[in-house]
Amino acid sequence: MQLLKNEQYLLDLLFRHKLISSEQRQMISLKKELQRQNLMHKLRDRGIDKDEQRLDLVDVILSFNLEIPARAGDLLTEEEIIRTVAADQKLPFKKLDPLELDMEVVTKTIPQNFAMSHLLVPFEIRNGVLEMALYEPGELGILEDITRANQVKINPHLATKSEITRVLSEFYGFQSSISAAEVHLAGPGVDISNLEQLVKIGTAREISASDKNIKAAVNHMFNYAFDERASDIHIEPKREKCMVRFRIDGVLHTIYELPKVVHAAMVSRIKYLARLDIAEKRRPQDGRIKVQHHGQEAEVRVSTIPVAFGEKAVLRILNAEVLFKDISHIGFNERDLAVYTSFVEAPHGIVLVTGPTGSGKSTTLYSTLHHVSTPEINITTVEDPVEMVYEEFNQISVQNQIDVTFSTILRNILRQDPDIIMIGEIRDYETAAHAVQAALTGHLVFSTLHTNDAVTSITRLAELGVQPFLVSSTLLGAMAQRLVRTICPDCREEVAMPITDLQGFGFPLPDSHEIVLHQGKGCPKCRGTGYYGRCGIFEIFPMSDAIKAQVALSVPASQLHKVATAEGMTTLKEDAWDKVRRGITTFSEAVRVTGTV
Repeated sequence: MQLLKNEQYLLDLLFRHKLISSEQRQMISLKKELQRQNLMHKLRDRGIDKDEQRLDLVDVILSFNLEIPARAGDLLTEEEIIRTVAADQKLPFKKLDPLELDMEVVTKTIPQNFAMSHLLVPFEIRNGVLEMALYEPGELGILEDITRANQVKINPHLATKSEITRVLSEFYGFQSSISAAEVHLAGPGVDISNLEQLVKIGTAREISASDKNIKAAVNHMFNYAFDERASDIHIEPKREKCMVRFRIDGVLHTIYELPKVVHAAMVSRIKYLARLDIAEKRRPQDGRIKVQHHGQEAEVRVSTIPVAFGEKAVLRILNAEVLFKDISHIGFNERDLAVYTSFVEAPHGIVLVTGPTGSGKSTTLYSTLHHVSTPEINITTVEDPVEMVYEEFNQISVQNQIDVTFSTILRNILRQDPDIIMIGEIRDYETAAHAVQAALTGHLVFSTLHTNDAVTSITRLAELGVQPFLVSSTLLGAMAQRLVRTICPDCREEVAMPITDLQGFGFPLPDSHEIVLHQGKGCPKCRGTGYYGRCGIFEIFPMSDAIKAQVALSVPASQLHKVATAEGMTTLKEDAWDKVRRGITTFSEAVRVTGTV
Protein backbone atom coordinates (compact mmCIF):
# COMPACT_ATOMS: atom_id res chain seq x y z
CA MET A 1 0.00 0.00 0.00
CA GLN A 2 1.31 3.47 -0.92
CA LEU A 3 1.26 5.39 2.35
CA LEU A 4 1.72 8.84 0.79
CA LYS A 5 -1.56 8.42 -1.09
CA ASN A 6 -3.41 7.13 1.99
CA GLU A 7 -5.46 10.09 3.27
CA GLN A 8 -6.27 8.67 6.69
CA TYR A 9 -2.70 7.60 7.45
CA LEU A 10 -1.04 10.82 6.30
CA LEU A 11 -3.51 13.28 7.83
CA ASP A 12 -3.58 11.33 11.12
CA LEU A 13 0.22 11.37 11.23
CA LEU A 14 0.52 15.11 10.53
CA PHE A 15 -2.21 15.93 13.04
CA ARG A 16 -0.63 13.70 15.70
CA HIS A 17 2.70 15.51 15.28
CA LYS A 18 0.94 18.92 15.42
CA LEU A 19 1.95 19.84 11.88
CA ILE A 20 -1.66 20.55 10.93
CA SER A 21 -4.66 21.62 13.00
CA SER A 22 -8.03 19.90 13.09
CA GLU A 23 -9.47 22.74 10.96
CA GLN A 24 -6.69 22.34 8.39
CA ARG A 25 -7.21 18.58 8.36
CA GLN A 26 -10.91 19.00 7.68
CA MET A 27 -10.25 21.57 4.96
CA ILE A 28 -7.80 19.23 3.21
CA SER A 29 -10.34 16.38 3.27
CA LEU A 30 -13.07 18.56 1.80
CA LYS A 31 -11.03 20.36 -0.86
CA LYS A 32 -8.40 17.82 -1.88
CA GLU A 33 -10.09 16.63 -5.10
CA LEU A 34 -10.84 20.15 -6.32
CA GLN A 35 -7.29 21.21 -5.48
CA ARG A 36 -5.89 18.18 -7.30
CA GLN A 37 -7.85 19.11 -10.44
CA ASN A 38 -6.60 22.70 -10.23
CA LEU A 39 -3.01 21.46 -9.99
CA MET A 40 -3.57 19.17 -12.98
CA HIS A 41 -4.85 22.10 -15.06
CA LYS A 42 -1.87 24.26 -14.07
CA LEU A 43 0.56 21.50 -15.05
CA ARG A 44 -1.20 20.97 -18.38
CA ASP A 45 -1.06 24.72 -19.06
CA ARG A 46 2.71 24.56 -18.50
CA GLY A 47 3.00 21.61 -20.88
CA ILE A 48 3.83 19.07 -18.14
CA ASP A 49 2.43 15.57 -18.53
CA LYS A 50 0.18 14.86 -15.55
CA ASP A 51 1.03 11.14 -15.63
CA GLU A 52 4.74 11.86 -15.39
CA GLN A 53 4.13 14.27 -12.53
CA ARG A 54 2.22 11.64 -10.47
CA LEU A 55 0.41 14.02 -8.17
CA ASP A 56 -0.25 12.57 -4.73
CA LEU A 57 -1.70 13.79 -1.43
CA VAL A 58 1.62 15.35 -0.39
CA ASP A 59 1.55 17.61 -3.48
CA VAL A 60 -2.04 18.59 -2.70
CA ILE A 61 -1.25 19.39 0.95
CA LEU A 62 1.77 21.49 -0.03
CA SER A 63 -0.28 23.48 -2.57
CA PHE A 64 -2.43 24.87 0.27
CA ASN A 65 0.65 26.65 1.80
CA LEU A 66 -0.41 25.72 5.32
CA GLU A 67 1.06 27.43 8.35
CA ILE A 68 2.18 25.03 11.07
CA PRO A 69 0.11 25.50 14.28
CA ALA A 70 2.04 27.13 17.14
CA ARG A 71 4.84 28.08 14.71
CA ALA A 72 3.76 31.43 13.34
CA GLY A 73 5.18 32.15 9.89
CA ASP A 74 6.50 28.60 9.35
CA LEU A 75 4.90 26.86 6.37
CA LEU A 76 4.58 23.09 6.15
CA THR A 77 7.27 21.83 3.76
CA GLU A 78 7.78 18.62 1.80
CA GLU A 79 10.91 17.86 3.81
CA GLU A 80 9.05 18.16 7.12
CA ILE A 81 6.32 15.80 5.89
CA ILE A 82 8.75 13.16 4.62
CA ARG A 83 10.94 13.42 7.74
CA THR A 84 7.83 12.75 9.84
CA VAL A 85 6.85 9.76 7.70
CA ALA A 86 10.42 8.42 7.88
CA ALA A 87 10.45 8.62 11.68
CA ASP A 88 7.05 6.92 11.87
CA GLN A 89 8.22 4.09 9.58
CA LYS A 90 11.54 3.84 11.47
CA LEU A 91 13.54 4.66 8.36
CA PRO A 92 16.42 7.17 8.11
CA PHE A 93 15.77 10.39 6.18
CA LYS A 94 18.29 11.30 3.45
CA LYS A 95 18.93 14.86 2.31
CA LEU A 96 20.22 14.38 -1.24
CA ASP A 97 23.14 16.72 -1.90
CA PRO A 98 24.12 16.42 -5.59
CA LEU A 99 27.71 17.45 -4.80
CA GLU A 100 28.13 14.43 -2.52
CA LEU A 101 26.64 11.83 -4.87
CA ASP A 102 28.66 9.47 -7.05
CA MET A 103 27.38 9.75 -10.62
CA GLU A 104 28.52 6.22 -11.44
CA VAL A 105 26.53 4.74 -8.52
CA VAL A 106 23.43 6.82 -9.31
CA THR A 107 23.33 6.09 -13.04
CA LYS A 108 24.89 2.62 -13.40
CA THR A 109 23.24 0.63 -10.59
CA ILE A 110 19.64 0.37 -11.85
CA PRO A 111 18.07 1.21 -15.23
CA GLN A 112 16.96 4.81 -15.77
CA ASN A 113 13.30 3.98 -16.54
CA PHE A 114 13.05 1.79 -13.45
CA ALA A 115 14.56 4.50 -11.21
CA MET A 116 12.27 7.16 -12.71
CA SER A 117 9.07 5.11 -12.43
CA HIS A 118 9.68 4.05 -8.81
CA LEU A 119 11.52 7.24 -7.67
CA LEU A 120 14.68 5.47 -6.50
CA VAL A 121 18.17 6.94 -6.13
CA PRO A 122 21.07 4.59 -5.28
CA PHE A 123 23.56 7.04 -3.79
CA GLU A 124 26.41 5.09 -2.16
CA ILE A 125 27.95 1.64 -1.77
CA ARG A 126 29.35 1.25 1.74
CA ASN A 127 30.91 -2.00 3.03
CA GLY A 128 29.16 -3.95 0.31
CA VAL A 129 25.75 -2.45 1.16
CA LEU A 130 23.89 -0.30 -1.38
CA GLU A 131 22.40 2.84 0.20
CA MET A 132 19.13 3.64 -1.60
CA ALA A 133 16.86 6.68 -1.32
CA LEU A 134 13.19 6.24 -2.16
CA TYR A 135 10.12 8.42 -1.88
CA GLU A 136 7.28 6.01 -1.12
CA PRO A 137 7.69 3.71 1.94
CA GLY A 138 5.19 1.37 0.29
CA GLU A 139 7.80 0.66 -2.42
CA LEU A 140 10.04 -1.32 0.00
CA GLY A 141 8.94 -4.52 -1.73
CA ILE A 142 10.60 -3.28 -4.92
CA LEU A 143 13.92 -3.15 -3.07
CA GLU A 144 13.61 -6.88 -2.32
CA ASP A 145 13.37 -7.52 -6.06
CA ILE A 146 16.51 -5.44 -6.66
CA THR A 147 18.28 -7.33 -3.87
CA ARG A 148 17.48 -10.70 -5.45
CA ALA A 149 18.39 -9.53 -8.96
CA ASN A 150 21.71 -7.91 -8.03
CA GLN A 151 22.74 -10.06 -5.05
CA VAL A 152 23.39 -6.97 -2.95
CA LYS A 153 21.99 -5.90 0.38
CA ILE A 154 20.07 -2.59 0.30
CA ASN A 155 19.76 -0.08 3.13
CA PRO A 156 16.67 2.08 2.42
CA HIS A 157 16.29 5.80 3.22
CA LEU A 158 13.38 8.15 2.60
CA ALA A 159 13.90 11.36 0.59
CA THR A 160 11.65 14.05 -0.85
CA LYS A 161 10.16 13.60 -4.32
CA SER A 162 11.48 16.97 -5.50
CA GLU A 163 15.09 16.06 -4.62
CA ILE A 164 14.84 12.55 -6.11
CA THR A 165 13.39 13.80 -9.40
CA ARG A 166 15.96 16.59 -9.61
CA VAL A 167 18.89 14.22 -9.03
CA LEU A 168 17.57 11.66 -11.51
CA SER A 169 16.91 14.31 -14.14
CA GLU A 170 20.30 16.02 -13.76
CA PHE A 171 22.43 12.90 -13.38
CA TYR A 172 20.78 10.70 -16.00
CA GLY A 173 20.42 13.65 -18.40
CA PHE A 174 24.07 14.67 -18.09
CA GLN A 175 25.46 11.14 -17.96
CA SER A 176 23.45 9.93 -20.97
CA SER A 177 24.59 12.98 -22.98
CA ILE A 178 28.24 12.41 -22.04
CA SER A 179 28.07 8.66 -22.69
CA ALA A 180 26.43 9.15 -26.08
CA ALA A 181 28.99 11.81 -27.04
CA GLU A 182 31.82 9.55 -25.88
CA VAL A 183 30.61 6.77 -28.20
CA HIS A 184 30.53 9.08 -31.21
CA LEU A 185 33.77 10.89 -30.42
CA ALA A 186 35.92 7.94 -29.40
CA GLY A 187 38.40 6.85 -32.05
CA PRO A 188 41.03 4.09 -32.15
CA GLY A 189 43.45 4.38 -29.24
CA VAL A 190 46.54 5.09 -31.32
CA ASP A 191 49.16 7.62 -30.23
CA ILE A 192 51.82 8.36 -32.81
CA SER A 193 53.01 11.51 -31.11
CA ASN A 194 53.81 14.44 -33.40
CA LEU A 195 54.33 12.45 -36.62
CA GLU A 196 50.72 12.51 -37.65
CA GLN A 197 47.27 12.60 -36.11
CA LEU A 198 44.90 9.73 -36.72
CA VAL A 199 41.45 11.21 -37.23
CA LYS A 200 38.16 9.36 -37.44
CA ILE A 201 35.84 11.02 -39.95
CA GLY A 202 32.29 10.74 -38.64
CA THR A 203 29.23 10.31 -40.79
CA ALA A 204 26.69 13.14 -40.99
CA ARG A 205 24.42 11.25 -38.58
CA GLU A 206 27.24 10.69 -36.06
CA ILE A 207 28.32 14.32 -36.19
CA SER A 208 24.75 15.49 -35.68
CA ALA A 209 24.15 13.10 -32.77
CA SER A 210 27.47 14.00 -31.12
CA ASP A 211 26.74 17.72 -31.44
CA LYS A 212 23.29 17.24 -29.93
CA ASN A 213 24.69 15.28 -26.98
CA ILE A 214 27.40 17.85 -26.23
CA LYS A 215 24.82 20.64 -26.37
CA ALA A 216 22.66 18.76 -23.86
CA ALA A 217 25.65 18.12 -21.57
CA VAL A 218 26.67 21.79 -21.56
CA ASN A 219 23.07 22.84 -20.86
CA HIS A 220 22.87 20.39 -17.94
CA MET A 221 26.15 21.76 -16.58
CA PHE A 222 24.90 25.36 -16.73
CA ASN A 223 21.61 24.49 -15.00
CA TYR A 224 23.45 22.56 -12.31
CA ALA A 225 25.85 25.48 -11.70
CA PHE A 226 22.98 27.94 -11.29
CA ASP A 227 21.09 25.62 -8.96
CA GLU A 228 24.18 25.19 -6.78
CA ARG A 229 24.91 28.97 -6.62
CA ALA A 230 28.29 28.51 -8.32
CA SER A 231 30.29 31.64 -9.11
CA ASP A 232 32.80 29.90 -11.42
CA ILE A 233 32.97 26.74 -13.53
CA HIS A 234 36.39 25.20 -14.21
CA ILE A 235 36.71 22.69 -17.08
CA GLU A 236 40.20 21.22 -16.77
CA PRO A 237 41.91 18.66 -19.04
CA LYS A 238 44.01 16.03 -17.26
CA ARG A 239 46.14 13.22 -18.67
CA GLU A 240 43.32 10.66 -18.86
CA LYS A 241 40.16 12.55 -17.90
CA CYS A 242 38.40 15.90 -17.81
CA MET A 243 37.59 17.54 -14.47
CA VAL A 244 34.65 19.89 -13.96
CA ARG A 245 34.75 21.94 -10.75
CA PHE A 246 32.39 24.58 -9.35
CA ARG A 247 33.41 27.40 -7.01
CA ILE A 248 30.68 27.77 -4.38
CA ASP A 249 31.03 30.38 -1.61
CA GLY A 250 34.67 30.83 -2.60
CA VAL A 251 35.61 27.13 -2.39
CA LEU A 252 36.14 24.78 -5.35
CA HIS A 253 34.20 21.47 -5.44
CA THR A 254 34.85 18.63 -7.90
CA ILE A 255 31.54 17.95 -9.67
CA TYR A 256 32.28 15.63 -12.60
CA GLU A 257 35.13 13.45 -13.80
CA LEU A 258 34.45 12.98 -17.51
CA PRO A 259 36.05 10.89 -20.26
CA LYS A 260 38.95 12.80 -21.81
CA VAL A 261 37.49 12.31 -25.29
CA VAL A 262 34.56 14.68 -24.63
CA HIS A 263 36.72 17.53 -23.25
CA ALA A 264 37.62 19.18 -26.55
CA ALA A 265 34.02 18.97 -27.77
CA MET A 266 32.68 20.61 -24.58
CA VAL A 267 35.24 23.42 -24.76
CA SER A 268 34.47 23.94 -28.46
CA ARG A 269 30.75 24.18 -27.69
CA ILE A 270 31.43 26.80 -25.01
CA LYS A 271 33.77 28.73 -27.33
CA TYR A 272 31.07 28.68 -30.01
CA LEU A 273 28.51 30.11 -27.57
CA ALA A 274 31.01 32.79 -26.51
CA ARG A 275 31.79 33.68 -30.17
CA LEU A 276 35.44 32.68 -29.83
CA ASP A 277 37.66 31.19 -32.52
CA ILE A 278 37.09 27.45 -32.22
CA ALA A 279 40.08 26.63 -34.42
CA GLU A 280 42.50 28.69 -32.30
CA LYS A 281 43.79 26.46 -29.49
CA ARG A 282 47.27 27.93 -28.96
CA ARG A 283 46.38 31.37 -27.60
CA PRO A 284 44.26 32.51 -24.63
CA GLN A 285 40.83 33.84 -25.58
CA ASP A 286 38.10 35.75 -23.74
CA GLY A 287 34.41 36.00 -24.48
CA ARG A 288 30.97 36.09 -22.92
CA ILE A 289 27.67 34.24 -23.04
CA LYS A 290 24.23 35.60 -22.16
CA VAL A 291 22.14 32.88 -20.51
CA GLN A 292 18.68 32.65 -19.01
CA HIS A 293 17.77 30.46 -16.05
CA HIS A 294 14.28 30.30 -14.53
CA GLY A 295 13.34 33.56 -16.24
CA GLN A 296 16.40 35.47 -14.99
CA GLU A 297 19.26 36.58 -17.20
CA ALA A 298 22.91 36.24 -16.28
CA GLU A 299 26.22 36.83 -18.03
CA VAL A 300 28.92 34.17 -18.22
CA ARG A 301 32.44 35.42 -18.82
CA VAL A 302 34.50 32.79 -20.64
CA SER A 303 38.29 32.49 -20.53
CA THR A 304 40.24 29.74 -22.31
CA ILE A 305 43.96 29.10 -22.04
CA PRO A 306 46.23 26.28 -23.28
CA VAL A 307 47.63 24.06 -20.50
CA ALA A 308 49.67 20.85 -20.48
CA PHE A 309 46.86 18.48 -21.50
CA GLY A 310 44.66 20.70 -23.66
CA GLU A 311 42.58 23.85 -23.30
CA LYS A 312 41.32 24.85 -19.87
CA ALA A 313 38.12 26.90 -19.76
CA VAL A 314 36.96 28.98 -16.80
CA LEU A 315 33.46 30.41 -16.83
CA ARG A 316 32.62 33.18 -14.35
CA ILE A 317 28.89 33.50 -13.70
CA LEU A 318 27.77 37.10 -13.21
CA ASN A 319 24.25 37.30 -11.85
CA ALA A 320 22.47 40.65 -11.85
CA GLU A 321 20.98 39.86 -8.42
CA VAL A 322 24.52 39.60 -7.02
CA LEU A 323 26.16 42.45 -8.94
CA PHE A 324 23.38 45.00 -8.37
CA LYS A 325 22.69 45.19 -4.66
CA ASP A 326 21.40 48.00 -2.49
CA ILE A 327 24.57 49.55 -1.07
CA SER A 328 23.01 49.49 2.40
CA HIS A 329 22.85 45.67 2.12
CA ILE A 330 26.44 45.04 1.03
CA GLY A 331 27.68 44.72 4.61
CA PHE A 332 28.68 48.25 5.72
CA ASN A 333 28.44 49.17 9.38
CA GLU A 334 26.67 52.42 10.24
CA ARG A 335 29.80 54.60 10.18
CA ASP A 336 31.17 53.11 6.94
CA LEU A 337 27.81 53.42 5.16
CA ALA A 338 27.63 57.12 6.05
CA VAL A 339 31.20 57.74 4.84
CA TYR A 340 30.77 55.78 1.61
CA THR A 341 27.46 57.49 0.89
CA SER A 342 29.26 60.85 1.23
CA PHE A 343 31.72 59.68 -1.44
CA VAL A 344 28.94 58.61 -3.78
CA GLU A 345 26.98 61.84 -3.38
CA ALA A 346 30.02 64.10 -3.94
CA PRO A 347 29.88 66.26 -7.12
CA HIS A 348 33.43 65.36 -8.21
CA GLY A 349 36.55 63.53 -7.10
CA ILE A 350 38.08 60.06 -7.17
CA VAL A 351 36.87 57.04 -5.16
CA LEU A 352 39.13 53.97 -5.09
CA VAL A 353 38.07 50.42 -4.23
CA THR A 354 41.00 48.13 -3.41
CA GLY A 355 41.50 44.45 -2.78
CA PRO A 356 42.74 41.26 -4.45
CA THR A 357 40.95 39.42 -7.26
CA GLY A 358 37.70 37.88 -6.04
CA SER A 359 37.19 40.30 -3.14
CA GLY A 360 33.89 41.70 -4.43
CA LYS A 361 35.14 44.97 -5.96
CA SER A 362 32.94 44.58 -9.06
CA THR A 363 29.83 44.04 -6.94
CA THR A 364 30.57 47.18 -4.93
CA LEU A 365 31.19 49.34 -8.01
CA TYR A 366 28.22 48.06 -10.03
CA SER A 367 25.92 48.41 -7.01
CA THR A 368 27.20 51.97 -6.52
CA LEU A 369 26.64 52.93 -10.16
CA HIS A 370 23.18 51.37 -10.06
CA HIS A 371 22.45 53.40 -6.90
CA VAL A 372 23.31 56.74 -8.54
CA SER A 373 21.96 55.93 -12.00
CA THR A 374 19.11 58.19 -13.13
CA PRO A 375 17.98 59.45 -16.56
CA GLU A 376 19.59 62.81 -15.72
CA ILE A 377 23.08 61.34 -15.27
CA ASN A 378 25.48 60.09 -17.96
CA ILE A 379 27.50 57.14 -16.60
CA THR A 380 30.40 55.87 -18.71
CA THR A 381 32.54 52.86 -17.79
CA VAL A 382 35.88 51.68 -19.17
CA GLU A 383 36.42 47.99 -18.36
CA ASP A 384 38.74 45.12 -19.23
CA PRO A 385 36.58 43.26 -19.97
CA VAL A 386 33.02 44.53 -19.40
CA GLU A 387 31.77 42.51 -16.41
CA MET A 388 28.02 42.77 -16.93
CA VAL A 389 26.34 44.48 -19.88
CA TYR A 390 23.80 46.92 -18.45
CA GLU A 391 21.81 49.27 -20.65
CA GLU A 392 21.74 52.21 -18.21
CA PHE A 393 25.54 52.54 -18.44
CA ASN A 394 27.64 53.43 -21.49
CA GLN A 395 30.20 50.63 -21.30
CA ILE A 396 33.47 50.62 -23.24
CA SER A 397 35.62 47.50 -23.43
CA VAL A 398 39.41 47.75 -23.53
CA GLN A 399 40.90 46.16 -26.69
CA ASN A 400 44.68 46.27 -26.43
CA GLN A 401 45.22 44.61 -29.81
CA ILE A 402 43.88 47.73 -31.58
CA ASP A 403 45.32 50.20 -29.03
CA VAL A 404 41.99 50.81 -27.29
CA THR A 405 43.45 50.99 -23.77
CA PHE A 406 42.37 52.62 -20.52
CA SER A 407 44.52 55.66 -21.23
CA THR A 408 43.54 56.10 -24.89
CA ILE A 409 39.84 55.85 -24.04
CA LEU A 410 40.16 58.27 -21.12
CA ARG A 411 41.99 60.70 -23.39
CA ASN A 412 38.80 61.05 -25.44
CA ILE A 413 36.08 60.22 -22.95
CA LEU A 414 35.52 63.76 -21.67
CA ARG A 415 34.17 64.72 -25.10
CA GLN A 416 31.29 62.31 -24.38
CA ASP A 417 30.01 64.64 -21.62
CA PRO A 418 30.06 62.08 -18.77
CA ASP A 419 28.92 62.90 -15.24
CA ILE A 420 30.32 59.75 -13.64
CA ILE A 421 33.22 57.66 -14.94
CA MET A 422 34.12 54.16 -13.80
CA ILE A 423 37.61 52.91 -14.70
CA GLY A 424 38.07 49.16 -14.34
CA GLU A 425 41.58 49.50 -12.92
CA ILE A 426 44.33 52.13 -12.64
CA ARG A 427 47.44 50.27 -13.78
CA ASP A 428 49.84 52.96 -14.99
CA TYR A 429 50.71 56.64 -14.72
CA GLU A 430 48.86 57.66 -17.87
CA THR A 431 45.58 56.13 -16.68
CA ALA A 432 46.04 57.69 -13.23
CA ALA A 433 46.81 61.09 -14.76
CA HIS A 434 43.66 60.99 -16.90
CA ALA A 435 41.58 59.99 -13.84
CA VAL A 436 42.99 62.96 -11.91
CA GLN A 437 42.32 65.27 -14.85
CA ALA A 438 38.70 64.05 -15.03
CA ALA A 439 38.24 64.68 -11.31
CA LEU A 440 39.77 68.16 -11.56
CA THR A 441 37.35 69.06 -14.35
CA GLY A 442 34.28 68.26 -12.27
CA HIS A 443 33.64 64.54 -12.77
CA LEU A 444 33.07 61.79 -10.22
CA VAL A 445 35.49 58.93 -10.93
CA PHE A 446 35.36 55.39 -9.51
CA SER A 447 38.19 52.93 -10.00
CA THR A 448 40.05 49.97 -8.47
CA LEU A 449 43.60 49.39 -7.31
CA HIS A 450 45.32 46.18 -6.22
CA THR A 451 46.53 47.04 -2.71
CA ASN A 452 46.21 45.20 0.60
CA ASP A 453 44.50 48.01 2.51
CA ALA A 454 42.85 51.36 1.88
CA VAL A 455 45.66 53.63 3.13
CA THR A 456 48.26 51.99 0.87
CA SER A 457 46.34 53.33 -2.15
CA ILE A 458 48.00 56.72 -1.46
CA THR A 459 51.44 55.09 -1.69
CA ARG A 460 50.41 53.21 -4.83
CA LEU A 461 49.36 56.42 -6.61
CA ALA A 462 52.66 58.03 -5.63
CA GLU A 463 54.54 55.01 -7.05
CA LEU A 464 52.65 55.48 -10.33
CA GLY A 465 53.94 59.07 -10.47
CA VAL A 466 50.92 61.13 -9.30
CA GLN A 467 52.03 64.23 -7.40
CA PRO A 468 50.97 64.38 -3.70
CA PHE A 469 49.17 67.72 -4.12
CA LEU A 470 47.05 66.21 -6.93
CA VAL A 471 46.16 63.21 -4.75
CA SER A 472 45.11 65.41 -1.83
CA SER A 473 43.01 67.67 -4.07
CA THR A 474 41.17 64.98 -6.04
CA LEU A 475 40.92 61.82 -3.91
CA LEU A 476 37.70 61.62 -1.88
CA GLY A 477 38.72 58.40 -0.19
CA ALA A 478 39.62 54.75 -0.63
CA MET A 479 38.03 51.52 0.49
CA ALA A 480 39.58 48.08 0.96
CA GLN A 481 37.35 45.02 1.06
CA ARG A 482 37.35 41.23 1.36
CA LEU A 483 34.68 38.53 1.30
CA VAL A 484 34.06 36.24 4.27
CA ARG A 485 31.79 33.19 4.32
CA THR A 486 28.70 33.66 6.47
CA ILE A 487 27.44 31.18 9.06
CA CYS A 488 24.67 28.88 7.82
CA PRO A 489 21.39 30.07 9.42
CA ASP A 490 20.03 26.50 9.64
CA CYS A 491 22.79 25.12 11.88
CA ARG A 492 24.05 28.24 13.65
CA GLU A 493 25.02 27.58 17.28
CA GLU A 494 26.79 29.32 20.13
CA VAL A 495 30.28 28.28 21.20
CA ALA A 496 32.30 29.48 24.19
CA MET A 497 35.95 30.19 23.39
CA PRO A 498 38.74 31.02 25.86
CA ILE A 499 40.24 34.44 25.30
CA THR A 500 43.72 32.86 25.30
CA ASP A 501 42.81 30.99 22.07
CA LEU A 502 41.99 34.28 20.35
CA GLN A 503 45.07 36.27 21.30
CA GLY A 504 47.84 37.08 18.88
CA PHE A 505 45.64 37.67 15.82
CA GLY A 506 45.24 41.44 16.18
CA PHE A 507 41.53 41.46 17.01
CA PRO A 508 40.23 43.82 19.73
CA LEU A 509 39.36 41.38 22.53
CA PRO A 510 37.30 42.04 25.68
CA ASP A 511 38.79 41.84 29.17
CA SER A 512 37.38 38.46 30.22
CA HIS A 513 38.33 34.79 30.46
CA GLU A 514 36.08 33.56 27.65
CA ILE A 515 33.70 34.87 25.03
CA VAL A 516 30.56 33.43 23.40
CA LEU A 517 30.78 33.38 19.59
CA HIS A 518 28.89 31.52 16.87
CA GLN A 519 29.64 28.80 14.34
CA GLY A 520 27.80 26.45 12.00
CA LYS A 521 27.89 22.85 13.17
CA GLY A 522 27.17 21.56 9.64
CA CYS A 523 23.89 20.53 8.08
CA PRO A 524 22.51 19.37 4.71
CA LYS A 525 21.83 22.94 3.56
CA CYS A 526 25.50 23.95 3.91
CA ARG A 527 26.83 20.48 3.01
CA GLY A 528 28.42 20.13 6.42
CA THR A 529 30.65 23.20 5.99
CA GLY A 530 28.82 25.43 8.49
CA TYR A 531 28.81 28.28 5.94
CA TYR A 532 26.18 29.49 3.47
CA GLY A 533 26.80 32.58 1.32
CA ARG A 534 29.30 35.42 1.72
CA CYS A 535 29.37 39.05 2.84
CA GLY A 536 31.89 41.87 2.67
CA ILE A 537 34.23 43.30 5.29
CA PHE A 538 35.44 46.83 4.71
CA GLU A 539 38.02 49.47 5.60
CA ILE A 540 36.96 52.96 4.47
CA PHE A 541 39.55 55.73 4.46
CA PRO A 542 38.19 59.27 3.90
CA MET A 543 40.46 62.16 2.93
CA SER A 544 39.95 64.51 5.88
CA ASP A 545 41.77 67.84 6.17
CA ALA A 546 44.32 66.26 8.52
CA ILE A 547 44.96 63.41 6.08
CA LYS A 548 45.32 65.85 3.15
CA ALA A 549 47.96 67.79 5.10
CA GLN A 550 49.87 64.57 5.79
CA VAL A 551 49.64 63.47 2.14
CA ALA A 552 51.01 66.80 0.96
CA LEU A 553 54.05 66.15 3.19
CA SER A 554 54.53 62.68 1.59
CA VAL A 555 54.50 60.93 4.99
CA PRO A 556 54.65 57.09 4.95
CA ALA A 557 51.49 54.96 4.88
CA SER A 558 52.00 53.88 8.50
CA GLN A 559 51.66 57.49 9.65
CA LEU A 560 48.55 58.00 7.52
CA HIS A 561 47.08 54.83 9.04
CA LYS A 562 47.60 56.18 12.57
CA VAL A 563 45.86 59.45 11.72
CA ALA A 564 42.97 57.66 10.00
CA THR A 565 42.36 55.25 12.91
CA ALA A 566 42.53 58.15 15.36
CA GLU A 567 39.76 59.81 13.33
CA GLY A 568 37.58 56.69 13.59
CA MET A 569 38.49 54.51 10.60
CA THR A 570 37.44 50.88 11.07
CA THR A 571 40.18 48.54 9.84
CA LEU A 572 39.54 45.27 8.00
CA LYS A 573 40.40 43.32 11.15
CA GLU A 574 38.05 45.42 13.27
CA ASP A 575 35.18 45.05 10.80
CA ALA A 576 35.81 41.31 10.57
CA TRP A 577 35.79 41.07 14.38
CA ASP A 578 32.54 43.08 14.50
CA LYS A 579 30.92 40.54 12.17
CA VAL A 580 32.29 37.70 14.32
CA ARG A 581 30.78 39.25 17.47
CA ARG A 582 27.42 39.74 15.70
CA GLY A 583 27.34 36.08 14.66
CA ILE A 584 27.62 36.79 10.92
CA THR A 585 30.87 34.85 10.42
CA THR A 586 33.26 32.75 12.47
CA PHE A 587 36.53 33.58 14.17
CA SER A 588 38.43 31.09 11.98
CA GLU A 589 37.00 32.64 8.82
CA ALA A 590 37.97 36.14 9.98
CA VAL A 591 41.52 34.90 10.63
CA ARG A 592 41.66 33.15 7.23
CA VAL A 593 40.68 36.30 5.34
CA THR A 594 42.50 38.97 7.36
CA GLY A 595 45.44 37.00 8.77
CA THR A 596 47.97 38.65 6.46
CA VAL A 597 46.42 42.12 6.52
